[in-house]
Amino acid sequence: MKLYDADWAPSPRRVRMFLAEKGVEIDREKIDLAAGAHLGAAYLAVNPRGTVPALLLDDGTLIDESSAICRYIESLHPDPCLFGRTAREIALVEAWTRRIDDEGYGAATFAFRNRNRHMIDRGLPGNWPPIAQIPELVDRGRTMWACFVAALEARLAGRDWIAIDAYSYADLTALVAVDFARATKLDTGDLPPALAAWHARASARPSAGA
Repeated sequence: MKLYDADWAPSPRRVRMFLAEKGVEIDREKIDLAAGAHLGAAYLAVNPRGTVPALLLDDGTLIDESSAICRYIESLHPDPCLFGRTAREIALVEAWTRRIDDEGYGAATFAFRNRNRHMIDRGLPGNWPPIAQIPELVDRGRTMWACFVAALEARLAGRDWIAIDAYSYADLTALVAVDFARATKLDTGDLPPALAAWHARASARPSAGA
């Protein structure tokens, strides 16, 4: 199988971090987003959505969503477990991952795509007709982000990890979201204390540099 990857984008980073946590190596092909290679004919022949990451299996099946790729890898390499072992853990990891994606990563994406001059007519990622930027979504993103940070700070009071007692896919997803928000200047201040301590723990893991 082959993983179509990109250096700086958050969703490909999520998969690389997951693979690093698992100690799994997959053949990779880098897609140059800055050059628009994800919207070129060669890549669209592989993934008509024009998004990365994408995992092409040996039988021709394409998995073109980061969490789905990670779940596929988890099924092949269950240890260390990152999606939870018990019914309770699985539910908590899923719930927090969805919340992080919707409220945190979603907020950062709203702000980034609707104020970046390089994203004019690219309001959504991938192979879409021109979709105009909506400046009001930048304000929505800022409001969502502030609420998201407050929710994580409350959740992390007195605990090391977000969803369960061990590092999980929810923590990995949150680290990608927080780092993306900071890289795109959505969050320019100091993180509150519990969240800052969690961020330091998560960033110290070798997988954070993947």
